[in-house]
Amino acid sequence: MLTAEGLAVFRGERLVFRDLSFQVQSGGALVLAGPNGSGKSTLLRLLAGLVRPIAGRLLWDGTDALADLAEHGRRVAYVGHLDAVKPGLTVTENLRFAARVAGRAVEDALDALELRHLADLPARMLSAGQKRRLALSRLALTPAPLWLLDEPTIGLDTASIGRFGTLLRGHLAGGGMVVAATHVPLPLEGAESLRLGEATVVAG
Repeated sequence: MLTAEGLAVFRGERLVFRDLSFQVQSGGALVLAGPNGSGKSTLLRLLAGLVRPIAGRLLWDGTDALADLAEHGRRVAYVGHLDAVKPGLTVTENLRFAARVAGRAVEDALDALELRHLADLPARMLSAGQKRRLALSRLALTPAPLWLLDEPTIGLDTASIGRFGTLLRGHLAGGGMVVAATHVPLPLEGAESLRLGEATVVAG
């Protein structure tokens, strides 16, 4: 279980949010909503261990999640605004390291977001939507239980969003967790919602 208790964060000299509390249990999803600048991306970075709160606690199964950042890093898969795609490598080559670390086959990722027909294409030749699919396909290879997603469906067409929804549902069915920031609906049925500026979780 991931638990946030009274979190507060500054960005520069501006208080981004305070008194933020929520829980995400195994098999659960939380969608972060709110206008630009409300702190959605900052909160995701905090949950990933990239930002420290000035107040409050982040707990993993009741213990300080950020006490050991290396250990916490193994619990987290983070997909931000940047696709982190190496343009000089093919689609398969971009996935090979993640597959080797996870002990999985590259084909698992290629099939998850329907990239097999692009497997040998240099990433520099991909469209923006295809690069996003490549970035998201790495999730099919990670053993991390907590997926942190920042506007994951940007650039995706309807069919790709549907395939991404299948990947999300499989992760949750296996006991994983998802926290996602978005301005548009995600294929996460039953997810809870947290609007930044309101420290209350409401049913999704």
